[in-house]
Amino acid sequence: MAPPRKNTLPKPLPDSFILQDTEKKKWRLGRIIGQGGFGLIYLASLDVDRPVAADTAFVIKVEYQENGPLFSELKFYQRAAKPESIQKWKRKRKLDFLGIPTYWGSGLAEHNDLRYRFMAMDRLGSDLQKVCDSSGGRLKKATVLQLGQRLLDVLEYIHENEYVHADIKAANLMLGYSNREQVYLADYGLSYRYCPDGVHKEYRENPKKGHNGTIEYTSIDAHKGLAPSRRGDLQILGFCLLHWLCGSLPWDRFLKNPTQVQEAKVRLMDNLPDSVQQWSVSGASTDEVASYFLYVKTLDYQDKPNYQHLKDLLGSVVKGRLDFSMPQGPAGPSATKNPKSMEKKAARARGPPSAKPLPAEQDDEEHEEVKSKPVPAPYIRRPPITKPQSQPKDDVLPAVRRSLRPRSAHRYKEVDSEDEEEEEEEEDDVRPKPIPACYLRGPPIGPGAQPKQKAKSRASYRNTDDMEETSARQQRLSLHRREHKRVNGDTKCRTQRERWDKKPLHHRAAYSQFFPVHSDSFGESERSVLKSPKPEAGSSFRNRLVSFSVFLAISLSLAAVLGLCRSTSGQ
Repeated sequence: MAPPRKNTLPKPLPDSFILQDTEKKKWRLGRIIGQGGFGLIYLASLDVDRPVAADTAFVIKVEYQENGPLFSELKFYQRAAKPESIQKWKRKRKLDFLGIPTYWGSGLAEHNDLRYRFMAMDRLGSDLQKVCDSSGGRLKKATVLQLGQRLLDVLEYIHENEYVHADIKAANLMLGYSNREQVYLADYGLSYRYCPDGVHKEYRENPKKGHNGTIEYTSIDAHKGLAPSRRGDLQILGFCLLHWLCGSLPWDRFLKNPTQVQEAKVRLMDNLPDSVQQWSVSGASTDEVASYFLYVKTLDYQDKPNYQHLKDLLGSVVKGRLDFSMPQGPAGPSATKNPKSMEKKAARARGPPSAKPLPAEQDDEEHEEVKSKPVPAPYIRRPPITKPQSQPKDDVLPAVRRSLRPRSAHRYKEVDSEDEEEEEEEEDDVRPKPIPACYLRGPPIGPGAQPKQKAKSRASYRNTDDMEETSARQQRLSLHRREHKRVNGDTKCRTQRERWDKKPLHHRAAYSQFFPVHSDSFGESERSVLKSPKPEAGSSFRNRLVSFSVFLAISLSLAAVLGLCRSTSGQ
């Protein structure tokens, strides 16, 4: 027969099957009462001559020999949790109870060519996860603090024996079968010998082993791929306490993405104590848990914790019986506070958001919670926009507004089409009005002229697709407003132009002799003056001709005199 595949549940053994452990003790199997990740749990009895009673005090966990979790658990019990070692520790620490299940034996068995590994231990009752589910998802504050103190006793023992648990959670906490006041930390399949022979493992991150353990509670060290440590066990316990107390954790919505869970845990630890205190529920604060986390944060990877100090932080006066009844008030953040305001406080405590994009599974409601109020259009930073006379404003402004609108959904809301009219009115109030042409420096501009440079710059912002989306209502409203302003501007320009026409134009004619006159720079009246014949042109020509004749006669006379003088001196 082919060997069984690893990490699979074993085929059940027959009823009343007899097993023999390494110490030659025989065990008789009863019915199956549960199963773990890779194993089955049977009722068992040392009396092999009679069927296993329903109230037996023993169980046997069975897995395939090739599976690893049961082997790791066996090594833990054989090295660190022998019954005589636990009794000695309890006497030394003056403890009445220590929540570690008692190990009674182990061995190998074979059936139908399949090899099994088994371990006999105390029979335990229901797990704490079922208790939490029946009490609305969380526990009373006094119960949570007492559980934390008892589990610190267990962790101190296994840490002193060179092991860490590395998988603390409600499903691995078992109530006593006959006494529900006794709570056991079970399932050491992920236990790790962090300090073999007194030498602590080195700090070495390994991304290939990252995010090991139960994603909700695993430590930040485990997310980085570090080997489990005492600091990691304490951090896992803190996450469990916060969950039992509040009914939820800040990273519950990210459980499908281990990297985001890791980032949320880092933010929680970086923003203590506010990040934990703001998670308080109605009738139960988280101050003790926040103080617990503050101490754990001070520990280095190889540091030995002060367990008594941690128990004092969780409340040295908390005594009495464990109360697993349903707590008052709803689970999650306090019902007396607005959930949205709580989320905003949590965001402030966690610090600035990450630059990475949000996951695809995050729903639209989260986007709505973190959106800020819309920024008025006049305060949006953009290039200055002037209003040309020959184009309606709505042909260009919506395209520019859409192209300059921030795209991030977390900072600004999209501007609806119904709000664009209000924004245009606000822009008209705050945007500087264009200067009429009559006040511009230089000759007046005709009503039909259009500055080519401005039109070109305006055309650079234009988008044909956006222009087609402009509604007819906006066009009519804008055209009416623009026509009104254009008429008023033209009236002023016409008045000024009439004043200009009344002035003498001879200085312009003289100016045109040295500089070319462009036809687009003057009005019709100026061009007609420049093209008309000049009345004083004939007299000016005659004066210049007379002056030239006089100058020529004087020059000839001087030349004749000079020639006569030279001939006389030669004789």
